[in-house]
Amino acid sequence: MREVKGEDNFLKSLGFPSLAVHPSYSHFDFTQKGRIVLLIGPMGSGKTEFAARIWRDALIAQQKGEAVQHLTTSGVVDRREIFFIRSVVDTQRFVDYPSDALAYRGGYISCGDHIAHIKDSYDLEEILKTHPTVGTFIIDESSFFDERLAYVAHNLATQRGVQFIFPTLVLNFRKEMFNVTSRLMIDIATDVIPLTAYCEHPDCLNDAFYTYRYYTVNHKKCPALYFDPLVIVGGDTIKEDPLHPNYCARCDLHHHLPAKEYTYFTLKPLGERASGGEVEPLYQELKALHTSLETSELYRHMSERYESDDVCMNSLLVSHIAERALMYLFSEHSIISETLLVELTFSLQLDRHYMSRVLEDNRKVVNFNQIPLL
Repeated sequence: MREVKGEDNFLKSLGFPSLAVHPSYSHFDFTQKGRIVLLIGPMGSGKTEFAARIWRDALIAQQKGEAVQHLTTSGVVDRREIFFIRSVVDTQRFVDYPSDALAYRGGYISCGDHIAHIKDSYDLEEILKTHPTVGTFIIDESSFFDERLAYVAHNLATQRGVQFIFPTLVLNFRKEMFNVTSRLMIDIATDVIPLTAYCEHPDCLNDAFYTYRYYTVNHKKCPALYFDPLVIVGGDTIKEDPLHPNYCARCDLHHHLPAKEYTYFTLKPLGERASGGEVEPLYQELKALHTSLETSELYRHMSERYESDDVCMNSLLVSHIAERALMYLFSEHSIISETLLVELTFSLQLDRHYMSRVLEDNRKVVNFNQIPLL
C-alpha cells in the first residue's frame, strides 16, 4: 500500500479513495498577449495534432459574443483568428491530404485560405503583412527555417500581442540541439509543452524522447550514421530506399547512433587536414567508402566497436556513405570549401544529383554543373 501524503491527504479528508490526480487539459487561452508556445517532442508524439486542438478551440472561441471580443484583441489583431504555416521543405509529408490541410497522423483540419508554405523568415514577414488581423500563427517545424525566424516572431509578439505556436523538434536524430534556430526558439519561448510517445521498438513501452532515423535495406532496419546529413525530409510511409530515411520515436535503450567516435576521431581531422592543403588522406578514405568499404577506417572502427551488434553494423548497408561524409564536412562545419567539395565529388564520381538535393534541403546551394579543373 502506498504512503498517503500531500494531495492524497486532502482527498482522504473528503472521503475519496487514494487516487493519482493529474492536471486537466485546459482549452487554449486566447486572452494572453504575445505568448510564444513551443510544443516539443519526438516525431510521432502528437505535436501537430495538439496544434490542431488549438485550432478547434479557436473555432469555438470565435462563436462567442462581442462581450468577450475585447479579451482576445489587441488593436486590429484577434488571437482567435489562426493561420497555419509549414516549410516548403516539408512537402513530402501528408501528400494524400488536401492542399489546405493542417494534417497530422490520423487526421487533418481544413484551414481554407489560412495556410501557406514558406521557405524562410522573409516569406513569414510577407504573410504577417498581408494578414494583419491574424492573432495566432501556428508554424510547424521551426527548425527547418533560418534563425532570423525567432526574432521576427518575438518582435511581432512584443509589439502587437500576436501569439505563436511552434510544434517543433528541438533535438535532431543525433539527440543534439537541432540547430541555432532551435536554440533561439527556447530563448524566446514563454511556454513549453513537452510531449512524448511510446518507443516504437516492438519490444518496448517506455517513453520516447528522441527521433530515430533509419533506412530500410533488404528488409533490415539500418540506423543512420552519425554524420548523416542533418536535414533529410521523410514522409509518413515506410520506404524501402537507401536514399530516403524513415523516422520513429525511440527511448535511450533503442536509439542507435553508430560512428559518432569515428566522426570526431577520423572524419573531421581528415577534413581539417584537407582544408589546410593535405587532401590525399581524406581522398583515400572517401574513395574507400565509395568503392571498397571494407578497406575504410570507418569499417575498421565499426568492426572493433560493434563486433557483436548487428543493428549498428547494419548501418553500413546504406548506400552513398562517401557522399554523406563529404556533405557533413561541408554543410555543417564548413571544414572544407565548396571548391574542394566539387573537386572531390567529380574526382570520385560521386552522385551529384543526390548531393545537390540534400544540400539544398540543408540550405546549401552548390553548382555541380561547372566541371572543376582537377
